[in-house]
Amino acid sequence: MTDPIADMLARIKNALAVKKNTVKVPFSKIKWEILQILNREGFIGNVRKVGRIPKRVIEIELLYDENKKPQITEIKRISKPSRRVYKKASELWPVKAGRGIQVVSTSQGIMTQKEARKKGIGGEILIEIW
Repeated sequence: MTDPIADMLARIKNALAVKKNTVKVPFSKIKWEILQILNREGFIGNVRKVGRIPKRVIEIELLYDENKKPQITEIKRISKPSRRVYKKASELWPVKAGRGIQVVSTSQGIMTQKEARKKGIGGEILIEIW
């Protein structure tokens, strides 16, 4: 697998399409950090590590509203292994008029575009979600 983050996003999209309550993805630190941000921002429910080191997975609880519509309307991979996308702090703008977020990998860790802009640092745009 050349892009584990894109694989995680595809698994989440597919699980949302068939209205699953949970989805499991292979564990990695970067995926864990991204999912913690999505949990904090209210796009997904609880996230937990399951299993031991060689076969550890992350179990993600997916959220739906009262009409069975998913909390996540769209989730896109922006920076890919074939084409990296970097932005300065001054270029980080709200997504979908503030309804969405960008997850940015900075020198101070992974954070949302709001946090990065507030700290005055730019970085690689990993994903966009609304």
